[in-house]
Amino acid sequence: MKDVNGMPGFVARSREVDTKAQGTGRRDSGRPALPAASEDRVSTPPGRYRALFISDTHLGTPGCQAEVLLAFLRRTESDYLYLVGDIVDGWQLKRRWYWHQSHNDLIQKVLRKARKGTQVIYIPGNHDEAARHFVGVAFGGIAIVEEAVHVTVDGRRLLVTHGDLFDGVVQCAKWIALLGDVLYTFTLKLNQHINAVRARLGMRYWSLSQFLKHKVKNAVSYITAFEAAVAHEAKRRGLDGVVCGHIHKAEIREIDGTLYCNDGDWVESLTALAETLEGELVILRAQDFMAELAMAASPGIRAERPDVEAALAGP
Repeated sequence: MKDVNGMPGFVARSREVDTKAQGTGRRDSGRPALPAASEDRVSTPPGRYRALFISDTHLGTPGCQAEVLLAFLRRTESDYLYLVGDIVDGWQLKRRWYWHQSHNDLIQKVLRKARKGTQVIYIPGNHDEAARHFVGVAFGGIAIVEEAVHVTVDGRRLLVTHGDLFDGVVQCAKWIALLGDVLYTFTLKLNQHINAVRARLGMRYWSLSQFLKHKVKNAVSYITAFEAAVAHEAKRRGLDGVVCGHIHKAEIREIDGTLYCNDGDWVESLTALAETLEGELVILRAQDFMAELAMAASPGIRAERPDVEAALAGP
């Protein structure tokens, strides 16, 4: 076990975050489970939450909408902040260096939250896999773990993992994953130009890659198989559900009696998963309160990035 900067130690690869006696202290084990089709449940605008789950920010890439996420974090507080992988995109940085000032600002914001008492848990993914060498260590009050178990107010135990370990392409044919990453980057660049035009025409943000994911049959089958695999692992361990990222598709639903939660991404969908003070799990979609975030986001970044301006315009 290690105890760095006063942070509690870690045993093996997984840490159970026992939150029942912290935060609100409320417990209601009789509350019914979330309905199967709850992916459209959206909470009130940013405020106070018991836990926030954020992943796939991809800092170090032009597609990262760090300014919007920074505005979101400035308007939210939580007892627990889970960084569920692919926070920094090491794959992209190896090919081409890109680091905007807003990326520094975002990291500083997370560090400030940790200093002010938010328990920040960082679970690396495949794009920031180098951080897995530091599992069990805490930097600046941020605990690095390979996976965690989050306990909700009503006692549900949720496996928290990025999800790449359940992706057969990443694990068995990494060159295909790297090729896919290059194509995805190209799609994002093309998407920026498309949405720059849409913004000038007063049209809302539209995601080309999300459109392709939902229209290509193999992509739909891949997402379904991934969701089933991570849910099965949580069930195998005797847990109530799982929280993950990786596939950039925010969702809350039940799979074979196991709660499946995906917190989405901050490249296109701009979503986070939250546990409210009452213990309800909800998806926060930035577009649902973009008017407020637009006030916090700097005018400079919106002028520099028309695609961000289109996202800020909301539906």
